[in-house]
Amino acid sequence: MVYKGEITIVFLRDIIKEHKGFGRQIMMLAKTELIKTYKGAAIGPGWAVVKPAFTIFVYWFAFSVGIKHLGVVHVDIHGHDMQFDRFLFMIVGFIPWFFISDSIVKGAKDIRSHRQYVTKVNFPVSTIMTFSTISRIYVHLILASLMYIYVAIFWGVSWYNLQIFIYMPLMFLFFLFLSWTTAPMCAFSPDLVNAITSVMSGIFWLTGVVYNSYDLPSPLRQFMLVNPMNFFINGYRNALLYDRWFFEYRTEFIIFLVEFIVLFLLGVYNYNRLRKKIPDVL
Repeated sequence: MVYKGEITIVFLRDIIKEHKGFGRQIMMLAKTELIKTYKGAAIGPGWAVVKPAFTIFVYWFAFSVGIKHLGVVHVDIHGHDMQFDRFLFMIVGFIPWFFISDSIVKGAKDIRSHRQYVTKVNFPVSTIMTFSTISRIYVHLILASLMYIYVAIFWGVSWYNLQIFIYMPLMFLFFLFLSWTTAPMCAFSPDLVNAITSVMSGIFWLTGVVYNSYDLPSPLRQFMLVNPMNFFINGYRNALLYDRWFFEYRTEFIIFLVEFIVLFLLGVYNYNRLRKKIPDVL
């Protein structure tokens, strides 16, 4: 008798085999993907910074100028009421959100956007999601570096900041696993891509990008704990602003780990269930 756990191990082994020997090609394709995204633009990859900067500016103007009484964010930290400038607070939330948003929407399109590697070239399909996610993490590293410089100047640095090296790899892996689930499904159904794109604005407001989710009323605060996107937003702020260790919010971290494992298993299973049918569909 073959158990589900054994099937998952076999499927994972297949994905690892697909990546074996393709490490150099994956890194080259990740760089090519980044260049291709901004090909023909006057400032090229500079748009990776300009576009997010403009979005942040619009929200800063709305909250700091248009709605002035919302210009300061109050956060209870270790029993003390701390005040943060709205722009500082939002930029630390927006930087991971840009990666999250791109990873959800573009990650779902990865196979369709690179169908030539499936139909015309004998290339392992799972590596498409890998080099695409790596290209997005390149952009995130640039934005995160600029964000950290700003935070260091206007807020300061601390040992807590090192937690970024925990949150960032976890975020990369989480949304890579998510693309293993969504990209094969979207290869079969373009409607699913449209559905994902349509709900992103709602997901944005259900994630504490522009507000402190820890200050929500009790039922909503518990609900936000199951939102993995919110985990990363809070994680970046805990590391850069709040000076809190990730294990101080044990329940939030445990819930995320459970979701992380479930998504990993689901991604491995779903990709291997559909991968042999993808070339015929495309």
